[in-house]
Amino acid sequence: MSELRISQDNAPIYEALKKHTKNRIVRLDVPGHKGGRMNKELKAFLGEQCLKCDVNSMKNLDNLCHPVSVIREAEQLAADAFGADHAFFMINGTTSAVQTMVFTACKAGDKIIMPRNVHRSAINALVVCGAVPVYVDPGTNKQLGIPLGMSVKAVEKAILENPDAKAVLVNNPTYYGICSDLKAIVRLAHEHGMLVLADEAHGTHLYFGEDLPCSAMAAGCDMAAVSIHKTGGSLTQSSLLLCKSTVSEGYVRQVINLTQTTSGSYLLMVSLDLARKNLALNGRELFRRSVAYADYAREEINKIGGYYAFGRELENGDDLYAFDSTKLSVHTRAMGLAGVEVYDILRDDYDIQIEFGDIGNILAIVSAGDRELEIERFISSLSEIKRLYSKDPTGLFDHEYINPTVEIPPQQAFYSEKRSLPIEKSAGLICGEFVMCYPPGIPILAPGERITGEIISYINYCKQKGCLLTGTEDLEINNINVVVK
Repeated sequence: MSELRISQDNAPIYEALKKHTKNRIVRLDVPGHKGGRMNKELKAFLGEQCLKCDVNSMKNLDNLCHPVSVIREAEQLAADAFGADHAFFMINGTTSAVQTMVFTACKAGDKIIMPRNVHRSAINALVVCGAVPVYVDPGTNKQLGIPLGMSVKAVEKAILENPDAKAVLVNNPTYYGICSDLKAIVRLAHEHGMLVLADEAHGTHLYFGEDLPCSAMAAGCDMAAVSIHKTGGSLTQSSLLLCKSTVSEGYVRQVINLTQTTSGSYLLMVSLDLARKNLALNGRELFRRSVAYADYAREEINKIGGYYAFGRELENGDDLYAFDSTKLSVHTRAMGLAGVEVYDILRDDYDIQIEFGDIGNILAIVSAGDRELEIERFISSLSEIKRLYSKDPTGLFDHEYINPTVEIPPQQAFYSEKRSLPIEKSAGLICGEFVMCYPPGIPILAPGERITGEIISYINYCKQKGCLLTGTEDLEINNINVVVK
């Protein structure tokens, strides 16, 4: 990272865009809505200022594919704020940032060590580039039925058994707020010449909060994909890719440009610029408030009974090395309701939209943008749901994660000859596509994995409880593509 001549008080893209919109520019370029004049309904809905800022790349506004002025300055400020050597503005979502990490570290046939409870974007990257996963099964918490992090011993075993692997990918944190011992994993991987890639889609706040788990850059990771839009305040689909100097800045940008649009949205970029400024100047106080809200809600929810809002008491120094206390994860199964059932009731009956509900848990994302009244409303709604809907939990599925049996690499399976079968008749065969609940987007089945009776029962149970299943060619999720040998 070159020496900055500007401070975190500045927002280069915002300042350039603001100046540009004040000029009386004749718009003989794209986008064709011409500042909203072509579509008055769209302008009325989104606002005139929004559409005026929806512009194309030009010299005074720089170019995301090859930034040399204001975008480059904004990326340098982001690198400085997050403790990285380089930062890249990503406007294809954190999915593209995760895939860029994998594409940078691996070529076809290269091995990459990762937990199996990764987001679909990581396995999609393997389908595209042909890298081969070495899965480390995460630990599990039997009470909650959720996957945890990777233990250091399990990672070490995978490294020793696969010394030719190019990288280790780590979730930091998981959707539920669980972190592995990142510093120890980084030390192990680097001792064996491997890069460490961190999926920090849910970890923006780790860079600015106090008494929170270690961030990827602080732990010494080589690359990290950070969803600024999730907890950092930028617009949906905007993200950062952070890198240390252990990877080539120029090569990473080349990899990004393989898949990222050449028509970078200035609305997304300016939101990243202003979010970074806000976090750099106010992040500590903002996330102190987030933790206070979450801690208060945890305490009150646990007084209700039937629910378990879990937290740092679960830390074990191993596969649950640290817990992200901004995450308001609540176990629901003890009162006889699947998490997705509570999710649906909250939305349909109480007008409360939480992040997700799965088989046994719900997750509410709490930030400084929330209000105390809304937190109280959430707590009181959970209390009423327990009173109205709780029942005997007998028969509820008691775990979220099933260890996979990988038979062939994802790319080979995805592009192989396949045939469609009813899911009920697929046991024992090899899956040729994805099956997952979204959110969180962690595959139940990925291409190349053996389909078992337990997995089929789990898929049917998810459908019965109302989970949103995705990934299969069959939109009804009644059939599944299997590999033809």
